[in-house]
Amino acid sequence: MSLFITCPVENVERATAFYTALGWTLNAEMSDRNVSCFAIAAEQYVMLGSHEMYASVGGVGELVGGPDTPSKVTVSFDLGNREAVDELVERAGAAGGRIGDTDDYPFMYQRQFDDLDGYHYSPFWMKPDAEPTA
Repeated sequence: MSLFITCPVENVERATAFYTALGWTLNAEMSDRNVSCFAIAAEQYVMLGSHEMYASVGGVGELVGGPDTPSKVTVSFDLGNREAVDELVERAGAAGGRIGDTDDYPFMYQRQFDDLDGYHYSPFWMKPDAEPTA
């Protein structure tokens, strides 16, 4: 099953630069001036569409928010180790993203960041030697 997360963005070119700075792969075949498609893992994509493009799909214009609108969804995904989590979040900060909390649980290490349009991401690493919680 493929997963596509579609996000309306204020400026597709600016959003494309941000996600490129994260090191994610642009799928040029599924991108144009109105939308950028980034592969974040096998068969998992983030689609960054202009407000106009987003509103034209299914008549959802009233759902388009902005960077000051609280995120309705957190996109969480696991990475191979703690360093990979830190590296991604630091790249997000260097590209202008807002860095959020760091949580270091006995079973998981997790950090938070928001992109330039306010979308919330929570990359994490599951600790392999963690004791099971009750």
